[in-house]
Formats: sequence, structure tokens, C-alpha cells
Amino acid sequence: MKVKEIMHSNVTWVAPDTTLSKIAKKMRDEDIGAVPVGENDRLIGMVTDRDITCRAAANGGDMKKLTARKVMTKNVVWCRDTDDVKVAARLMESKKIRRLPVIDENKRMVGMLSLGDFSGQTPKSLSGEIASAVAAHHG
Repeated sequence: MKVKEIMHSNVTWVAPDTTLSKIAKKMRDEDIGAVPVGENDRLIGMVTDRDITCRAAANGGDMKKLTARKVMTKNVVWCRDTDDVKVAARLMESKKIRRLPVIDENKRMVGMLSLGDFSGQTPKSLSGEIASAVAAHHG
């Protein structure tokens, strides 16, 4: 089974100058926990709910002034839409990440793969294994 068969498509990104307040509202409205950040038609980072909490709110940051660029995780790990889901699962396990941007052959973001995408669409052994590995404490 290929990643493109189980991923969420129609994923949009925000510009690096987008305020955290706007990103948090997007997360709430779309019921998502991560927002890709793009610039010049390239994926340059991800802002997760954890980034907002740990890098901004916990430090007393002003959500209406802080931008994605200030708190985003850089060096984004991604997979290709043509990868086998087992390859993507192993990548998520090894990097201990819950959300994985998906790019196509033109290196354009075409979707997002999350833990929930594995359940119900892949063997239970694979979905259970990845959930357990990703949920393990980040030592």
C-alpha cells in the first residue's frame, strides 16, 4: 500500500510571518495538531501544538506578535507519496514523529500522514507498532 492511499490531501501551509494566534485558530478550526510552513513554494518548517506551547506560551510569548518562523521546527522530515506505508511508518518510528508531510515527484507537498491514518487502513500490527514507538518518551 502506498502513502498516497492513506494520507490526508488538501493540506495547506502558512507563511513564516503568520502569527501564532492565527495558526492556533487554524489548528482549532481544522482539528489538526501541526501546520506546515512554506516559503517560495518550498516547505521550510512545521509548527506543532507542542511548538506553540513549549517555545512560545511557556516562555510568556505574545501569540499575536510571535510568528511561525520564531517557533517552527526546521529540517522537516518528509516522505514521498509513492513510498510504501511501511517505509513511512519506520521513518515516523525512528524519528519519533506523529505527523509526516508528504511530497510528490516534483518535491511539492501533497499531503500529510498522521498516526490516525494508519489505523483502519493498515494491518493492526503496523498501526499498533508505530503508535507505541512514537508515543514512547523522547529521551
